[in-house]
Amino acid sequence: MIYVKPLDIGTLTTMCGLTTFVGAERKFQMQEKKPHENVRAVERALEILQAFRPGDKGLTVAELLTRVDLSRPTLYRLLNTLEHNGFLASAGEPQRFRLGSAVAQLAHAWMASNSIAELAQPMLRTLWEATSETVALFVPEGTYRVCVAELESAQPLSFRRRVGYREKLVLGASGRTILSQMLLSADELRRYLVDPDQDVATLVADLDTIRARGFGTSHHELIAGAVAVAAPFFNGANQVAGSLCIFGPSVRVTDERVARFADLLKHEAANLSCALGQKGKR
Repeated sequence: MIYVKPLDIGTLTTMCGLTTFVGAERKFQMQEKKPHENVRAVERALEILQAFRPGDKGLTVAELLTRVDLSRPTLYRLLNTLEHNGFLASAGEPQRFRLGSAVAQLAHAWMASNSIAELAQPMLRTLWEATSETVALFVPEGTYRVCVAELESAQPLSFRRRVGYREKLVLGASGRTILSQMLLSADELRRYLVDPDQDVATLVADLDTIRARGFGTSHHELIAGAVAVAAPFFNGANQVAGSLCIFGPSVRVTDERVARFADLLKHEAANLSCALGQKGKR
């Protein structure tokens, strides 16, 4: 009986003159796979950075594993790479990781080129065109809020604040709307009062209502005959960053229009929050 040795793939391809082709094909397949692997590695690294939340003073590997869908070896490898490039820093035993200076540099660059006033222009323009009333953007500054952008109504009878206008947070719709999202206790609210004899319980109830509805209103409060409607917007840390406000004369801003303005404001405030990096609804 004649025994014929089975041909292995190397012998077969050599006999057929295909060794070079198969090798090149395998090399091509490996090269073709690398870009996908690189993209996945970037996605995993970003997933780690996004796992950090406001208030985190440092996370252990065990804590990070509860926030990201990665194996321990993969997590260690990416943590080392991120730390080497300055996106993370670590210290202590057990080792705790925190965001590094490279993240701060990126945040500074982003803030320098994307001010809230600039980012809010499309939202302000949408509100201005939809209502024909004055629209403004306010940001908190200590116990005050400041107008940083405004589009004035073209109608003969209208109200305006002007950029730079500063007023206590506790006064007016735009201020109380911001204050409602700061989640302060009754004792903490006292430092915001204009009148020390003001009933704090009433203020707390008003702020609770604003927070539940998602918008605040004021009638004839700071300007006689004026009605204001405001909605809050948030930053990437889910902290209140300011309010969008529409105000006009009470002869035009009826209760029906207040309800419509509120819907418009909440929609555009959500768009602005998204532009500022908010990940989910508050």
